Amino acid sequence: MDAVAPLDGALRIGVVSDTHGYLDPYVLDVLAGVDLILHAGDVGDPMILEALRSVAPVTAVAGNLDDEAMELPGEVAAEVGGVRFALGHKRKRLVKRLVGAGKKFELVVFGHDHVPSAAWLEGTLWLDPGSASAPYEEDEGPTIAVVERVPAGLSVCFIPLARREPQPPPAEKQGKKKAGRA
Repeated sequence: MDAVAPLDGALRIGVVSDTHGYLDPYVLDVLAGVDLILHAGDVGDPMILEALRSVAPVTAVAGNLDDEAMELPGEVAAEVGGVRFALGHKRKRLVKRLVGAGKKFELVVFGHDHVPSAAWLEGTLWLDPGSASAPYEEDEGPTIAVVERVPAGLSVCFIPLARREPQPPPAEKQGKKKAGRA
């Protein structure tokens, strides 16, 4: 991806993950005016990326449930408006392949866990926007995030979305038993 330079020096990045084939239309309203949208995988349907592209340029990676036909990379390291970022679906894999290789980033974005979180570690914002669709009953409510460059660095805001009817877990989860349960 080529670096994208915001026109006025301000920088806003929309961060989405785990849409699983569903995009709340409100997301497009919330992300209107951002400079870039990052999708951290488990897109589920290529039309979601097209819808997001109607609002801003999109950088997306494949999640563990995405079809190879979508031809998304596993990880991305790039820069937008002077902010170096790493994007991947699973945090562990991202650390092994990009962050652990000694590369420095201001922003590291991942998904998969369906739990929104933000933490600063050694000058880097580690961000999981949560699941934009929260498709499973055990999921937290659906969320996305917006990262903004402010004078002190990067700031993050989580935006809650309306919950839709829970869906059955994917086949890979159905066959697994939790420890301690018969």
